[in-house]
Amino acid sequence: MLVDSHCHLDFPELSARINQVLDLMHDNGVGCAVCIAVNLEDLPRVLALAETWPAILATVGVHPEATHVREPTVDELVDLARHPRVIAIGETGLDYYWHKDAPEWQRERFRTHIRAARVAGKPLVIHTREAATDTLRVMQEEGASDAGGIMHCFTESWQVAEAALDQGFYISMSGIATFKNAGTVHDVAQRVPLDRLLIETDSPYLAPVPYRGKTNQPGYVKHVAEEVARLRGLSYEHLVDATTANFFRLFPEARMKVAQ
Repeated sequence: MLVDSHCHLDFPELSARINQVLDLMHDNGVGCAVCIAVNLEDLPRVLALAETWPAILATVGVHPEATHVREPTVDELVDLARHPRVIAIGETGLDYYWHKDAPEWQRERFRTHIRAARVAGKPLVIHTREAATDTLRVMQEEGASDAGGIMHCFTESWQVAEAALDQGFYISMSGIATFKNAGTVHDVAQRVPLDRLLIETDSPYLAPVPYRGKTNQPGYVKHVAEEVARLRGLSYEHLVDATTANFFRLFPEARMKVAQ
C-alpha cells in the first residue's frame, strides 16, 4: 500500500471531483492520504473529508504563507488535535520566499505550533522555503525533536536534511523528485536513510512527470515512488514497503484509523 503523506484534498480542484480522486487512489494502490490544513477557517472542510472517507486523515494548523487569517493559540491547536481523524500539527514552518521581510509573526506562529505539538503528543508537518537556517534554529529552540514529524516537500540541501534528521524528523519527497533539473532533490532522495524517507504529492500542486503542469492528485504518488526507487537503485516494491512502514511508525495511530 502506498501512502500520500501530504495533500490538499479540500482545495476545489480536488474536492469537486473527490470520487474520481479516490477511484484513482484505489487503482494505483494508494491506501491513505493525509489532507493537510492550511488555516482554521477552512478546517471544517478538511475534517469533513476525513470523517467521510476512511482513506483520508487530517492535520490541523495554519500555513506560514497565510495572512489575514485567525492566529491559533497553543490551547486551541491542542484541542483541535483531539479530533479522532487528526494525526499531526501543521502545516507550519517558515516561508521567506513570499515574505522576504523575515517576519517575526511567522516565527511566533511556528513556535506556537511546535509548543502545541509537544503538548498534544502529535508530530509536526513542517514547510520551509528560503528559511532553512531560521527553521532549524526555531525547531531546536522549541524542542521540536520531542514531537518529531515531517520536513515536507523537501527541496533543501543535504546539510539541511542532516540537521533535520538529527532532530528526529523524516524527509518527504514530492513530485519534484521526478523533475530532470532537480539535482539537489535527487541528491537528498538518494542519501536519506531508507527508514526516515516518506513520499507525497502536495497535490493539487507539483504534479510528477508524466503529468507535470497538470493538476496533481494523491494517485500520482505512485510516480514519485517509482522515481525515488530508481534514484536509490531499489525495486519499486521495496521503496513502497519502506515508506509506508515509515509513515505508520511516525503515526502509529494512523494504521487503525485507516482500517476503520
